[in-house]
Amino acid sequence: MAAMIGHAIEPVTQPVGFNWQINVALIPGMAAREVAVGALGTIYAIGAGEGAVDKIGQVIAGQWSLATALALLAWYVFAPQCASTLAVIKRETGGWKWVGVTFGYMLALAYAAAFATYQIASALGAG
Repeated sequence: MAAMIGHAIEPVTQPVGFNWQINVALIPGMAAREVAVGALGTIYAIGAGEGAVDKIGQVIAGQWSLATALALLAWYVFAPQCASTLAVIKRETGGWKWVGVTFGYMLALAYAAAFATYQIASALGAG
């Protein structure tokens, strides 16, 4: 099911260099950003334990270009905050309006930053 979702949104994220695996990791990453790392470990079938960080680094280095990695970093600089932050915004503002505004503009900003980063890095030969 997760792979289907990742493949479904791939046409939208392809211009920023994201593959279906990254797309799948972005979804649980909304709960907390650090969860995206665990999701990538699961997607790439890396077991837990000693050396797991090194293994995921090796797998990603073989699967992603430098431009893709930089675009993902740019994405997470601007991406919408975790779900708990959005819940606090709802509680503090008393409605869903500012949650939607915050989520929307941060998502657009993250996409724009990732797009610019990926395109510039690719043009400079890191793609």
